[in-house]
This record gives sequence, C-alpha cells and structure tokens, in this order.
Amino acid sequence: MSDKKIKVTLVKSVIGTKQSHRATVRGLGLRRLNHTVELADTPEVRGMINKVSYLLKREG
Repeated sequence: MSDKKIKVTLVKSVIGTKQSHRATVRGLGLRRLNHTVELADTPEVRGMINKVSYLLKREG
C-alpha cells in the first residue's frame, strides 16, 4: 500500500445538500467549515472526495 496522503478542507456548508452527501462529508472526518483532514490516498477515499468535490478543496 502507498503511504500517500491527501489534504481535504471543507469550504462550503453542507446545509441544503443531500443527506448522502452530508454523510460522505462526515465519513471523510470533516466536522465544520474550514476544517482540514489528512487522509490516505485510496480509491475509496478518492471516490468519496469526487462525490462531494463541490464542497471541498483538495491539496496533494
């Protein structure tokens, strides 16, 4: 397994979004606006990020 990491920041509010998208944001470990987490670069995590990409800012 690769030890690559992706930094993800929640930059848009989850208010008014689909329930499944809110659950995905929580699943990524993001709790509040401008909260940043560092996640393992796996296909599963990339899929979750892709699903809610309009709410996030991604680095590396």
